[in-house]
Amino acid sequence: MFGTQNRKDLAFEYQSQIQILRPSIHSRRANITVKFQDLYGFTVEGNVDDVNVLNEVREKVREQGKVWWALEASKGVNWYLQTQVTSTLKTSLKLSTLVNAITLKKLIRKGIPPVLRPKVWFSLSGAAKKKSTVPESYYQDMTMAVEDKVTPATKQIDHDLPRTFPGHPWLDTSEGHAALRRVLVAYSFRDSDVGYCQGLNYVAALLLLVLKTEEDAFWMLAVLLENVLVNDCYTNNLSGCHVEQRVFKDLLTKKCPRLAAHLDSLEFDVSLVCTEWFLCLFSKSLPSETTLRVWDVLFYEGAKVLFHVALAIFKMNEEKLLVAHHVGDVISIIQRSTHHLFDPDELLTVAFDKVGSMTTTTISKQRKKQEPAVMAELDQRSRRLNSVFPDEKL
Repeated sequence: MFGTQNRKDLAFEYQSQIQILRPSIHSRRANITVKFQDLYGFTVEGNVDDVNVLNEVREKVREQGKVWWALEASKGVNWYLQTQVTSTLKTSLKLSTLVNAITLKKLIRKGIPPVLRPKVWFSLSGAAKKKSTVPESYYQDMTMAVEDKVTPATKQIDHDLPRTFPGHPWLDTSEGHAALRRVLVAYSFRDSDVGYCQGLNYVAALLLLVLKTEEDAFWMLAVLLENVLVNDCYTNNLSGCHVEQRVFKDLLTKKCPRLAAHLDSLEFDVSLVCTEWFLCLFSKSLPSETTLRVWDVLFYEGAKVLFHVALAIFKMNEEKLLVAHHVGDVISIIQRSTHHLFDPDELLTVAFDKVGSMTTTTISKQRKKQEPAVMAELDQRSRRLNSVFPDEKL
C-alpha cells in the first residue's frame, strides 16, 4: 500500500487523518460527557478537558510527523532499517548507523505517525523477516487448509468474536469477524502449543486495524508471540503470564516501596489488574491511540516496555492509592485512570524518565528466579484439581 504513494501523498493522507475535535458550545458550558470516534473507529467518552488533551496530543502528532518526513527526505525512505546493531557489527559500527539508532529510539518513543505505523512496525519488529522465510502463499494456503476444521481453539474463537470490541464500526461486523477469525484460526494451527488464548482476540483485532491486511496482521501476531513476548504467556496454564506478574510485583516493591507496602497491607493482588494488561497488552485498558503509542515502543524495544508502562500507571496514581482503604478502591482508581489516559506522552514520560531504567538482562534474571515457584504453584493447583475431578483431563 506504500509502494504506490510518494512522500507528499503520504503526508497529505496523514494530515487528513488527524482531525481536531470540537465539542458543542452546550457541552463546553455544561462540562458533560461527550462521545466521539478516535482515529481507529473506537467510540471515546470523556469530558471537554479530555477532548482538549486529545487535541493537544494530535497537534503533537502532526509536529512529530513533520520530523519523520524531514528524515525521510534527508536520509532516504527506509533510513530506519539501517539501525540494526548486530553482534558482528559492534566492533566496526559506522557512526551513521549508531546515530540513526539513537535517533530512531527517541523518535519511536515520541510516536510513529499513523500512516507510517504499518510499514515501520512490520519492518522493525522482525515480521517482514519472518514472513520472508516461508513461501509467499503461506498465509493464504494456511487459511484455506484450516477453513473447515473444528478444534477447541476454533470453538473458543467463535465464542469470543462478538465480544471483541463490540460496537466497533468494522470489527463488530460480519466482515470484521471473518477477518479476525481467519487470523486467529491460522495462528492457532501454526502454533499448537499456544493454540488460542483469550486476550489474543483483542491484540489481533487492533493489529488488523493498524496493519490493514490480514496477512500482515498474522505475521505481526506471529513475531509478537514468538519473538517479542516471553515464552508461555499464552499457553494453557498461562505460566509465562504468572511469571510476568511476579516479576512486576518485585519491580513495584523496588521502584515504589511505600506504595507496594500499602497494597500488601490491603492484601491487594497485582494480578487483579495486571493479568489483563499482560494478556491484552493494554488494548482493553488504555484508549486505542495511547495503546498504539505503547506498542510503537514495544515492537522496537521489547517486552520490558510492558513493565515500564505498568509501573508508570501505578506511579501516576500513587498518592490516590496510598489513601485507598479497600481492594475495590484500588481497582477503581487504576481503571478510572487508564480509561482516561488520553495523553500518551505523559504516560511514556513517567514510564521511561521517572520509573528508571530496566535492562532486558535484569528482567530475564528476574524471570528465571520466579519460574520455579510459578511452576511449583501451577503443579500443585493441577494436582488439587485432579483430585477433585479425577476423570477429567485438566
